[in-house]
Amino acid sequence: MPRVSDEHLAARRQQILDAARVCFVRNGFHATSMQEVIAEAGLSVGAIYRYFPSKTALIIGIAEDTAAQVSDRLAQFVKARDLSLVDAMVLAAGIVDENSDDDGQLRLAVQLWSEAMRDPALAELTRVIYSGILANYVAIARHAVERGDLPPHADPEGVGAVLGSSIIGYGIVRLLTGGPDLETYKAGLRATLTLPSRETARSSA
Repeated sequence: MPRVSDEHLAARRQQILDAARVCFVRNGFHATSMQEVIAEAGLSVGAIYRYFPSKTALIIGIAEDTAAQVSDRLAQFVKARDLSLVDAMVLAAGIVDENSDDDGQLRLAVQLWSEAMRDPALAELTRVIYSGILANYVAIARHAVERGDLPPHADPEGVGAVLGSSIIGYGIVRLLTGGPDLETYKAGLRATLTLPSRETARSSA
């Protein structure tokens, strides 16, 4: 019997995760059954359970997959050390905007946060995921200090926490209210992150 390639296994796993995403966005974690995921994926029961033995395993798989995608994109901003702080944050806001529509990843993230309030394993996974994401913002802030975009006394840990929280908050507000739109938020970011210092404002008055 020929050996199944790693590429085939990865593609099949992704097929199942994509089907689960569709079901979870449509009906939520609790209202979705494994049978619905199986039907959406178009695979046998055995094929599904080979990769994901439970609905919780599917939720974890989706969370890890999504986090990896987001972290990879943020890491690109971190590597671009000459990217200004404003530009990095504008690009990060774009990632949120791409995933805030009716079938976007952000709706799944909110469901994951809710589940994490009652499931210790998901709570730990969520902590690890978001600690990793926030670490990218800390690195962005550190590079901004090195370039002079931020004052030399600025604390990258504190600035990174504020930046990351702002982007996450933007996504939540988009889900709850439908706004602000991306261009409005970008304009707000640019205005906020380029505020003159008190000394500069006094000298120009």
